[in-house]
Amino acid sequence: MEASLTARDRVGIQDFVLLDAYTSESAFLDNLRKRFHENLIYTYVGTLLVSVNPYKDLDIYSKKQMDTYMGVNFFELPPHYALADNVFRTMLSEFNNHFILISGESGAGKTEASKKILQFYAVSCPSTKLLNNVRDRLLLSNPVLEAFGNAKTLKNDNSSRFGKYMDIQFDHRGGAVGGHILSYLLEKSRVVHQNHGERNFHIFYQLVEGGEEDLLRWLGLERNCKNYRYLQGDCAKVSSINDKSDWKTVQKALSVIDFSESDTEHLFGIIASVLHLGNLLGIPNQVLQQGLTHRKIEAKTEEVLSPFSVEHAVYARDALAKAIYGRTFNWLVNKINESLVNQQDSSRKMVVGLLDIYGFEVFSVNFEQFCINYCNEKLQQLFIQLTLKSEQEEYELEGIEWEPVPYFNNKIICDLVEEKFRGIISLLDEECLRPGEATDLTFLEKMEEKIGGHPHFVHKLADKNTRKTLERGDFRLLHYAGEVTYCVVFLDKNNDLLYRSGKEVMQHSKNAIIKHCFPSSEPDNKKRPETVVTQFKNSLVGLTEILTSKEPWYVRCIKPNESKQPKFDDVLVRHQVKYLGLMEHLRVRRAGFAYRRKYEIFLQYKALCPDTWPNWKGTPAEGVRCLIKHLGYKTDEYKLGTKIFIRHPRTLFATEDAFQVCKHQLTRIQAKYKGYRVKENYLKQKEATKIENCWRGLMARKERERRAWAVKVIKFIKGFMTRNQPACIDNSEYLAYVRQNYLTRLKENLPKSVLDMDSWLTPPPILKEGSQLLQNIFVRYLVRQYVREITPQKKAQYGVPVVKYDRNGFRPRLRQLIFTQEAAYLVEETKIKQRIDFTSLKVSVSNLSDNFLILHVTCDDIKQKGDLVLQCDFLYEALTNLSFIADKQSCVKVVQGVRFDIQPGREGFVDFKSGQESMVYRAKNGHLMVV
Repeated sequence: MEASLTARDRVGIQDFVLLDAYTSESAFLDNLRKRFHENLIYTYVGTLLVSVNPYKDLDIYSKKQMDTYMGVNFFELPPHYALADNVFRTMLSEFNNHFILISGESGAGKTEASKKILQFYAVSCPSTKLLNNVRDRLLLSNPVLEAFGNAKTLKNDNSSRFGKYMDIQFDHRGGAVGGHILSYLLEKSRVVHQNHGERNFHIFYQLVEGGEEDLLRWLGLERNCKNYRYLQGDCAKVSSINDKSDWKTVQKALSVIDFSESDTEHLFGIIASVLHLGNLLGIPNQVLQQGLTHRKIEAKTEEVLSPFSVEHAVYARDALAKAIYGRTFNWLVNKINESLVNQQDSSRKMVVGLLDIYGFEVFSVNFEQFCINYCNEKLQQLFIQLTLKSEQEEYELEGIEWEPVPYFNNKIICDLVEEKFRGIISLLDEECLRPGEATDLTFLEKMEEKIGGHPHFVHKLADKNTRKTLERGDFRLLHYAGEVTYCVVFLDKNNDLLYRSGKEVMQHSKNAIIKHCFPSSEPDNKKRPETVVTQFKNSLVGLTEILTSKEPWYVRCIKPNESKQPKFDDVLVRHQVKYLGLMEHLRVRRAGFAYRRKYEIFLQYKALCPDTWPNWKGTPAEGVRCLIKHLGYKTDEYKLGTKIFIRHPRTLFATEDAFQVCKHQLTRIQAKYKGYRVKENYLKQKEATKIENCWRGLMARKERERRAWAVKVIKFIKGFMTRNQPACIDNSEYLAYVRQNYLTRLKENLPKSVLDMDSWLTPPPILKEGSQLLQNIFVRYLVRQYVREITPQKKAQYGVPVVKYDRNGFRPRLRQLIFTQEAAYLVEETKIKQRIDFTSLKVSVSNLSDNFLILHVTCDDIKQKGDLVLQCDFLYEALTNLSFIADKQSCVKVVQGVRFDIQPGREGFVDFKSGQESMVYRAKNGHLMVV
C-alpha cells in the first residue's frame, strides 16, 4: 500500500481508509472512478476488497505463476489472491475458522471472484496424491454447479440462479482435505419460463449443442433448441458462451468428481425428460398421461379421478418439471458433497467458507426477488454487527478509546419481513394455508390491514403522488439499499405445490436418481409441506449460525454499467456503494485510526531520522518511537500498541512525501560516490602496467574462477528447475543446499519459548514434513525446560501446552498445564494463574473425539477460582500422567455434557455434539458448544 502512495494523484488511493474526505460519498466515487479508468479495478477498505467489473480480462496471473507469489507481502499479490492468502495465513496461525462473503449485483463479477479464490487455495496448498484429488474435485465442482445452476439473464451471461456456500476444510499443515457445499433458493421457475433475451439453465443448451449423436439419439433429442417449449427465451446462442466446449468440461468434471457411468446416464436422462416430459423416465405412457391430466380426490373410502382443465394441466406439467429439476439439483449437490468428504483421520481441522450469494435484483414477476432482498437484509445486518465487533475488539486489545459510529440499523426491516404473526412471511404463509379463496390480492389486503402503518411499507393508502406509481397489485418496501416495488404474484410460487398424482407417477420411474428424489417412503401430502419462503427463512437462520461461528472477510463486487462495457456509470455505482454498506464500513474503520502497521514495516522510513539510519540496533518499537519523535508527531496524531496507529492520512502522506525526497537525495549521493570509485580504478589500472605480467596472471585466474562460478550457477539453476522431480544428478546438490540452508537458519532463529512458536521459520516444500516433526519435538523440549524454570522447588513431573477458555465469554488463551507431586498448576509465562490440589480434583471428558477436558475444583473456599475448561492436543498423554502422578485412576469421568462452576454458586455448561466440521463457539443459550 505504501508503495502506491507516490502515484496517488494519478491513480487515487489504494485503501479508502487513507481517504481524507472519508465521509463524502462523492470523494469515494471519485476515487473509484479514477482507479477504474486506469484499469485499477481493486480497492481496499482495510481488509475488505472492493472489485469493479472491468468487462475485460485484466488478470495476467496464470496458475503456474501463482506459485511465485507464495510468501510475498500481502499487497504485492493480485488482490483476490492477496485476500485469500491473508485468510489462509491467519487461519493457520490462530487455528480458527473463517469465511469470505462475496456479494454484489448480478453481473458484478461474484462468480469470477469465487473462482479466483478457489483456484488460489487449490494451487497454494501442499501437494500429495490424496490432497491433489480433493483439490481437483473442489475446482471441478464449479463448472458442474454452473452448468446446472447458472443461466444467461439480461444483466449477466453467466448468472448464478442459486446461492452457494462452500466450506473448504484444511488440516493443521494447510492441506485441503475436504469440502462441503450448501445451496440456497434455486430459481426453479426458470425451467418452465424465461423472459425474452434470457436462457434456461446452461445444461439444457450444452446437452442439445454439445451432446454426441449417439447420446442424443438415445435421449430422443434433436439438435435444435427451438423444438422445445422450455427453451423459448429466443437466445439459444450467445457470443460469450461456447456450449460445446462447456459440455466437454462438464463431462470431464463429472468423471473426476466420481460420478459413475450409470449416474451420468440417469442424470442426462432426467435433463432430456424435462425437455419432453415422458419418454425417458421409464414410466408407462398411460400412467404418465393420467398423472398429468387428472387429479385424485378422496371421497370417504374411495378415490375419484377428476380431469384437469387445460390451465390446470399446464400448471401440473410445469410443476412436475420444476420439481424434477429442483430435486435433481439437490441430489447433484449431495453427490458432490459425498466426493468431497474428508478422507483423513484428522482430529483437528480448520475451515475457510466461501459465500457467493445473490445481490439486490429487479424482476418483473418478483417473488424470488423478495426472498433474495430479504437475504441481503439479513447479511447486511450481520455485516454491520461483525464489522463493529472486530474493530472494537482491536481497539480494546490495544487499549485505545473507541468512538461509537452512527449507522442505520436495518433490524426494523428484517422484523417487518420475518416477525412472528405480524411479518410479511407469516402473513404470506397464513394466506397460503388458510381455507377458502385466497388470492394474491387478498394477501395484499391482509398486509395493508396488519402492517399498513409501518414506515418501510408503502401501499395503496400512501400519499397521492406515491399511489400513482403503484399498480393495483403492487406494494413497495423501503430496503436499506433503496425502494423496491413488488408485483404480488406470490401465493403459487410460495406454495410450489406438486399434485399428489404427479408424485405417485414419479414413483413408477426406473431411473435411479428419480427413485431417490421421489421415494415411495415420502410422507403423504395430506399434511402440507413448509412453504418456499419458510424453508428459505430457516436456511438463512442456519447460514447465520455458520457465519457467526467464523471470522469474516469480504469481497464487494460492483457493476460499473448496465451495458457490459468498460465505462463508469456514476448513478448505478453510487446505488451499489450505498446498498453494499461501503460508506458505513469506511466510517467504522476511520472512527479511530486511518493507518495501522507493524513496527517493522513502518521502519522503512528510518532514513528520515539520523538516529535510526542506516541501521537501527534496538527493537522495532524503540526505533519507531525514536523516528516519530524526530518527525514531530503530536500526541493526538498517533498511538502505540503492538503496532503503530496513525489517526489522519495527511500525517502519513507528509511522511511518505518526505521519504521520497530523502530517497532522491540518497540516489544522487550514491551516483557521485560511484564516480569517485571509477576514477580510483583508472589510477590503479595505470599503475598496474608496471607489473603487467603479474596482472595478466591475475586476470587469467579470475577468468577461471568466473567460469567455475558460472558452472556452479548453471548447475544450481538446473537443480532449481528440477527441484520437484525425483532425485537425480541435476537436483541432488540443490536440494542438499536447501536443506542445509534451512537448518542453519533455523538453528540461529530458534524460538525462545513456547509462546514464541509462531516465529518458527517457514520451511521449503521439501522439508515441510521434517520441519513439522522438528517443531513438535522442540515444543516438547521447551515445555520441559519451561517446567524446570517455573517450578524447581515443586519438583514438576509433567507439563503440556493447553488452550484455556475463560469461564465468562469463553475467550481462548494459551497456557501451560503443569503437574507436581501434590497439585496441578495453570501457568501464563512465568506467572502461576491457578493451583488445584489433587485431593480435591475431578476431571470430566466427553465420549466424542474432541480434545477437551474440564478440571473440577471441589473446594468450598469462595476465594477459590472456578473450574478449568481446557483444550489439549495431547489429551490421552496428559490424562495418563495425571492418573499416575496423582494416584487417582478413577478421577476421570466420561460424560455427554458438562456442568462446571464459574465460581462457587454460579454454573456454566459445555455441550458436545457430532457435526460436519470441528468447531468451538458460544451457543445462543450461553453454553460453550464443542462440535
